Amino acid sequence: MLNTYFRAIVGGLVLVSVLLTQYVNPNWVWFTVFIGVNLFQSAFTKWCLLEIILKRLGVKN
Repeated sequence: MLNTYFRAIVGGLVLVSVLLTQYVNPNWVWFTVFIGVNLFQSAFTKWCLLEIILKRLGVKN
């Protein structure tokens, strides 16, 4: 269940950041970059802030 929530939230954030980049200000692309960098680092470190937040909110593995 945690994986499902994680993917849905991150996917939604990427889509929102792309829309903001297109329609509001091109500098929102940096938010997309931030999400990508966090996903990349979590693949190697096995640490992700969103995962910790979701666990504290009671989402089960």
